[in-house]
Amino acid sequence: MTEQERMKAGYIWLDDEENMAMQARCRGLIEKYNSLPPDANAERMALTKEIFGKCGDHVWIIPPLKVMTGTYTSIGEGTYMNLGTTLIDDAPITIGERVLFGPNVTVCTTGHPISPKHRGDGMYSFPITIKNGAWIGANVVIMPGVTIGENSVIGAGSVVTKDIPDNVVAFGTPCKVYREINEHDEEYYFRDYRFDDQPEREEMPHLDFLED
Repeated sequence: MTEQERMKAGYIWLDDEENMAMQARCRGLIEKYNSLPPDANAERMALTKEIFGKCGDHVWIIPPLKVMTGTYTSIGEGTYMNLGTTLIDDAPITIGERVLFGPNVTVCTTGHPISPKHRGDGMYSFPITIKNGAWIGANVVIMPGVTIGENSVIGAGSVVTKDIPDNVVAFGTPCKVYREINEHDEEYYFRDYRFDDQPEREEMPHLDFLED
């Protein structure tokens, strides 16, 4: 059994030549991605198709970006990631469509045994799934094996150690469900600011590099 096979089976595994090659390939692409000129948006979006195992259209990621392998990450159409995203994708990371990341989000599929006796044995990695429409706040850390439900909001600074269901607001360390998304959220976008009190736009702005 290879180290990658051990990882995929949920066993303790170690870095090997196969994993080191994936990391080297990814580091080269990430270095190129982060060093592009600030206005090279179209080029940067095209490069995401090379970095990740699967990447939908209109995915917008603000550099700097840090990724371990890229190979095991899938990102759905229309997802936005603010600056400082870190993806430790030794195991699969599946990010749905229209997902929002605040600044400095870390998605980490890998950990080490707690026991000092076994901590040097290697590492374990378990898949992470973030479903369609989820919003992950600034400085959130998502731990191995977690699934975050569709449309759910994870508050800034949370450490997510267990699954979060669909359509809820959750926050804290460890992250816990606070409430369901409800009718109040349909009327108010922040504190006492109502959607219906906004002036109408004369026209919607558009960004050329997001157009087909």
